[in-house]
Amino acid sequence: MKITNNMKERMIFSFEIFPPKSHKPIEPLLKILDDLYDLKPDLISCTYGAGGSNAGLNMEICKAIKDSNRIIPMTHYTCIGNTREKIKSELNQYLQIGVNHILALRGDYPKGQRSTGGDFNYANELIAYIREEFPEFCIAVSGNPEKHYEANSFDSDITYLRMKQDAGGDFIMTQLCYDIDQYSWWVERIRRAGVKLPINVGIMPVLNKDVIIKMTLQNGSSIPRDLAEIISRYGDNNEDFKKAGIDYTINQIHKYINTGVNGLHIYTLNNYDDILKIVKGAGLR
Repeated sequence: MKITNNMKERMIFSFEIFPPKSHKPIEPLLKILDDLYDLKPDLISCTYGAGGSNAGLNMEICKAIKDSNRIIPMTHYTCIGNTREKIKSELNQYLQIGVNHILALRGDYPKGQRSTGGDFNYANELIAYIREEFPEFCIAVSGNPEKHYEANSFDSDITYLRMKQDAGGDFIMTQLCYDIDQYSWWVERIRRAGVKLPINVGIMPVLNKDVIIKMTLQNGSSIPRDLAEIISRYGDNNEDFKKAGIDYTINQIHKYINTGVNGLHIYTLNNYDDILKIVKGAGLR
């Protein structure tokens, strides 16, 4: 079963988690996963650290999700430091444990470098290699409604997205975007450019002021006026900020649904209780 089959029939929703630091136990995350399973998402993706750090834990977590027999697991995979031989070996390992969904990325350059240090320099090259060597994989590609901060223009950024589609991508997973009007404009632009892939929209819950500021700055994402007002009004009170942020996130989900999205991908930040409030408040479950 591939998630794209579900996306043809209905709007899906999915979660993203990340492995613990290598010196931290994995059991607390496995407990969170058990709770997330009860919300019946269609898919759970697992990241790994920059430069491939925690890749071993990523595989262990993906295997745990697969072994639950309840949810489709998806791994992230980057070009950073990866040769063809290494990619072939590792993707074979994922297939052996039953993981056949992958988000293929270039990845962030290691600090002080301007190359991937691997055999592929761009995501479309990695995607084409996976498609040719491993047709079993369902491949997600990244998309940024506000443009990747390294791209020279929206035209070039959308061109790269079209290249990722043509290389063999199956669906788009977007970067966080709080500006719904910008998202709608971007969808219109990519459709005109011939990008036809279904879209799973990344939802970053508004739960902590410092996290929101860090993530938006780190990814070159904007903070709309209504979100800025929440930060200004409640930023010094964590409890009130979280309450207002949960309401904001629920409202954002409803706005995205009204744009006709194919899926909602919620970044859990390895948090269950607040995600439960959002999922139930939005009527997803």
